[in-house]
Amino acid sequence: MAENKEVEKKAQENAETINKTPYDDYSDFGVEEIRELLGKGQYTRLRQVIQELNDADIADYMEDMEEEEVIKIFRILPKDMAADVFSYMEIDRQQFVITSLSDKDAARIIDNMMSDDAKELMEEMPANVVKRLIANTSADTRKAINHLMRYPEDSAGSVMTVEYVDLKEHQTVAQAIERIRKVGVDSETINICYVLDSKRTLVGTVALRYLLLSHPNAVIGDIMHRNVVSIHTLMDQEEVARQFKKYEFTAMPVVDNEDRLVGIITVDDVVDILEEETTEDIEKMAAVVPSDKPYLRMTVFDAYKKRIPWLLLLMISATFTGKIITSFESELSRYVVLTAFIPMLMDTGGNAGGQASAIIIRGISLEEIEFSDWLKVVWKEIRTAVLCGLTLSVCNFARLMLFDRVSMQVAFVVCLTLLMAVIVAKMVGSTLPMLAKKIGLDPAVMASPFITTIVDAISLLIYFRVAEVVLGI
Repeated sequence: MAENKEVEKKAQENAETINKTPYDDYSDFGVEEIRELLGKGQYTRLRQVIQELNDADIADYMEDMEEEEVIKIFRILPKDMAADVFSYMEIDRQQFVITSLSDKDAARIIDNMMSDDAKELMEEMPANVVKRLIANTSADTRKAINHLMRYPEDSAGSVMTVEYVDLKEHQTVAQAIERIRKVGVDSETINICYVLDSKRTLVGTVALRYLLLSHPNAVIGDIMHRNVVSIHTLMDQEEVARQFKKYEFTAMPVVDNEDRLVGIITVDDVVDILEEETTEDIEKMAAVVPSDKPYLRMTVFDAYKKRIPWLLLLMISATFTGKIITSFESELSRYVVLTAFIPMLMDTGGNAGGQASAIIIRGISLEEIEFSDWLKVVWKEIRTAVLCGLTLSVCNFARLMLFDRVSMQVAFVVCLTLLMAVIVAKMVGSTLPMLAKKIGLDPAVMASPFITTIVDAISLLIYFRVAEVVLGI
């Protein structure tokens, strides 16, 4: 009897060894392992393994795979999982997948996506493809996507989702939990539920944890939080991000002019907003027209169109610098040595102005600086500029006398100009972004390239005027 049990035990161990694969530990599972299973045609095993992986990781793996392999995996994925993985993919991969699948399979994915993700995909697709896809989706999906597309770009309404849990004041906790069970699977979040009246006006919120801790017969109207912080549909998405930072919420309701709930924005949407706004500001500060395409998706002509407008403007504005030098050509011929210090003066002034503008632009973005603070800002920048300018001038004077061995008068002209150029640059760099904000422009437009061009011209004028007075040229 004992021997039979021992034989059965060994047989079971052998069976487990045979069935066990190197992929039972998913921590090291990656692109190569997926390709290996695909190559062997072990689709059932691959489906089992993939179901144990994180949706975002699967999407990340697909970025490194061939297009044919990506399509095969999408045909293997379970229906609900395919939509989640799809939402994490880059837009170019999404476009390829959605156009490669049959209309039925593509519509199935779109139907299972969150409305905001589906709407974003539709905006990036060609019109003829969108028309075909929309025609095959469910009526609810079409309604949600069309609803979101009505709102202006970069507004709260354009980034919200319409999948949320709404409750009624008169419902009991037990009824509320039953509704969450019914609609929660298809909702963006169930942590916060929104209480509406008969006209769908937002009257309160209730957290899931309060529902779980309250008595089943308790009425929602008695336990809900009535002081609701909401976002208007037309609020700029950058302001939306500020509201999330201020209140530290993970989700916020979006209401229309009549305070009717039309959607919600979750913190994952805010992360995307912050990334988009930061990228836009960086591009503007580098004198590039903002683009919504990733760098590798842009053609050479796309890159050209985004860069050439500012380059043309800066080139034309830089002609003023050349005009200034030309107008003082006769004076420079008498003191040719002054020409050698023009690049240093222009670069230092431009760098000083760029420092000030970057700090002020960031302060405006974080709402730390308002236009009403301009006197405080300018006064602080002047004092900072004096300290920086004096330090640079003293160091430069020593260098000119010890290494370049110029005359005392020339060294004085260069160093005095340097001090004045830094002061002017700091003032220009700090005031222009605030002025831009005041008149409704993006402060990032008044960044280093634009300010550098202005400061260069002013520095040259100062340089030649100081030389005229000190050297008598």
